[in-house]
Amino acid sequence: MKRLWIPLLALVVFSAGGFTVSRLHGIFGSEDRPTYASSEQAQTEAFKPKKLTYEVFGSPGAVANISYFDAETDPQFVENVSLPWSMQFEVYQTTTIGSIMAQGDGSTIGCRISVDDELKEEKVSNQVNAFTSCLLQAA
Repeated sequence: MKRLWIPLLALVVFSAGGFTVSRLHGIFGSEDRPTYASSEQAQTEAFKPKKLTYEVFGSPGAVANISYFDAETDPQFVENVSLPWSMQFEVYQTTTIGSIMAQGDGSTIGCRISVDDELKEEKVSNQVNAFTSCLLQAA
C-alpha cells in the first residue's frame, strides 16, 4: 500500500490534466468556427443599368471643345462640336464617376449630367470663351 499511492496519485493528476486540456481544446482549439452570418443568400433584385447623359449647351451657333469620361471611365475628347451637344450611354457598374468639361467660343456655356433622366449636376458660365465643368462623383 505504501507504494501504490504514488502511481494512483500520478494517474489522478494525469487524468485531471488530460480532462482540463481536452476541455480547453474544445473551447479554444476547435476547428468548428462559430458562424455569425447566415449562409443563405438574400434575395437581390437584378441590376438595372443606369442611363448616363452628358449635355453641353451655350450661345446659339457656338462651337466647343469637350472632354468627358465614357461608360468605362476612359477619357474622351471631341473638338469643334456645335452646341447644343449631348452624349448618352448605359453604365453597367453599380457606381461610376461622371465628368465633363467644355470650353466654347461663345459668351455662355453650360453643362449637365443626368442619371436615368434625373438631373444630378448643372453649371453655367458667362464669360468670353467660357469654360465649364460638371462632376458627379457617384452615379
